[in-house]
Amino acid sequence: MPADAYDAKGLLKSAIRGDDPVFFIEHRLRAWDEMAVPSEDYVVPIGKAKVKREGNDVTIVTWSGDVKLALAAAETLAGRGVSAEVIDLRTLVPLDEETILRSVAKTGRLIIAHEACKTGGFGGEIAAVVAEKGFRTLKAPIRRVASLDSPIPQARSLARAILMNETDIVEAAVALVSET
Repeated sequence: MPADAYDAKGLLKSAIRGDDPVFFIEHRLRAWDEMAVPSEDYVVPIGKAKVKREGNDVTIVTWSGDVKLALAAAETLAGRGVSAEVIDLRTLVPLDEETILRSVAKTGRLIIAHEACKTGGFGGEIAAVVAEKGFRTLKAPIRRVASLDSPIPQARSLARAILMNETDIVEAAVALVSET
């Protein structure tokens, strides 16, 4: 689930060259983003997340089109004195548990931000991994920032009312940092 054109090219090449079946999902809005992509041959490893922004106060884990929102939220948080680390998962399965757990051990706080609805969304899987393998490193409860439990309408005005956004991420981070 690439967040940008660079990762889309590299992940697609990895998927094509690999022996395992792969679902390649591109976000409906990111498909129109323009970005210079190197012409040389490269691959992005499947199952390896990328730390898009270093931080010390809170970890924001996200993927696909929501990486852009998380980075904007991290910038807003920096203006408020909160240092947010943003992790782009790039792939959901296999999940890069090591990168997530290392970051949570550093910050002690975790926000999982995703466009899917909260109930049954993949964020619950990430929360379970951290609860099972990194619970002792947490300074505050895990927060999931997700869209409302509703189908996403096609009309943009209606979709905005349902989808999680940058403000939701910022508010969750400020609440987490102030709790401890």
